[in-house]
Amino acid sequence: MTENIIMAFGLTLLAGLATGIGSFIAFFAKTTNTKFLSFALGFSAGVMIYVSMIEIFFKAKDALTGELGEVPGYWATVGGFFGGMLLIALIDKFIPQHGNPHELKKVEEMKTPAAAADDKLLKMGVFTALAIAIHNFPEGIATFTSALQDPALGVAIAIAVAIHNIPEGIAVSVPIYYATGDRRKAFAYSFLSGVAEPLGALTAFLILMPFLNDIIFGVIFAGVAGIMVFISLDELLPAAKEYDEAHLSIYGLIAGMAVMAVSLILVMQ
Repeated sequence: MTENIIMAFGLTLLAGLATGIGSFIAFFAKTTNTKFLSFALGFSAGVMIYVSMIEIFFKAKDALTGELGEVPGYWATVGGFFGGMLLIALIDKFIPQHGNPHELKKVEEMKTPAAAADDKLLKMGVFTALAIAIHNFPEGIATFTSALQDPALGVAIAIAVAIHNIPEGIAVSVPIYYATGDRRKAFAYSFLSGVAEPLGALTAFLILMPFLNDIIFGVIFAGVAGIMVFISLDELLPAAKEYDEAHLSIYGLIAGMAVMAVSLILVMQ
């Protein structure tokens, strides 16, 4: 169990700090590789949707029906699933519009940083960092609890979360760097927005761990499935389409589902 806990924290930390990769790309790439981002975001959505609907939902159902009975357990699973969707939807609703992490930025927008600080642009960057941090907190709980229950599943979820954190890092870095001309400050805000992910894991460890049983795990897993499906449909796929060239985002989606399906089969052997 100790090894699983350490691994779960490590995966959550790596997934969260992928926002720093986004900053790195923004600082050193001359143009945004829209083809890569479109495919990668679609791939991440494919992984999340497939693993949520095929694996996590039914793990939750098995745990809850085993403890509560067939019908009450199924109701609890469905309630947890849509409860997770409601939670992330409410988080989205209360994020200021100008700081919404769904607003994409490109590296090209950083070519000419302002000579003097632009307060409005700086405020946008800070709000974006805050919005992403709020988003990353429940994702940290999801990654941690998944890795704790099933390490192989945790790896898949951590990879998917890390991929979709990369353009979020760009979204934070672009306005802050453009406003201040300070790469360190832009990277720091991007980095800190990703730290919310391991903070979510720490919260899950400190608050949930003492009470973990099959019912709690089942409800959390059902909620995790709902959160990840909502993020995929509301955030990843629309973002992928924004970067899209031809049908790369859909090809990425299918590839992500296929890789996840094969991975789950191989893990069972």
